[in-house]
Amino acid sequence: MKQLLLVFLGGGLGSVLRYLIAKTFNGYFQHFFLGTFLVNILGCLIIGIVLGISAKNNYLNQNHTLLLATGFCGGFTTFSTFAFEKHTLLTAGEYLNFSIYTISSIAVGILAVVLGLWLSKLT
Repeated sequence: MKQLLLVFLGGGLGSVLRYLIAKTFNGYFQHFFLGTFLVNILGCLIIGIVLGISAKNNYLNQNHTLLLATGFCGGFTTFSTFAFEKHTLLTAGEYLNFSIYTISSIAVGILAVVLGLWLSKLT
C-alpha cells in the first residue's frame, strides 16, 4: 500500500508541474509544442539522474525510485499528448514541423537520459 501511495503522490506532483509548464510554454511557437517538449526532455534527464544514482551506489532505495522515477517522471512526462500533437501537425499538413518535432523529441530525449546517467556518475 505504501508503494502505491508513493507512486500516486509522485504522479500527482509530476502531472501538476507538467500542466503548469505546458500552459506557460505551449503558445510560444506556432506548430512546435515547447511545453510538452520541455517536460519530456526534463523528464528524460531526471529519470537518467534518478536511475543512475540508484544503480551507482544504492543511495536511493526502492521507495525513492518509485516516488521519483515511476511516480513523478511517469506523471510529468506525456507520451499521449506527444502523440496527439503529432496527429495535429499531420492533419494540418505541417509535415516538416511534424518531422522536426518528432525527431528532435526522440533524439534530445535519448541524449538527456544519457546526460542524466553521466551526471549521476559525478556524485
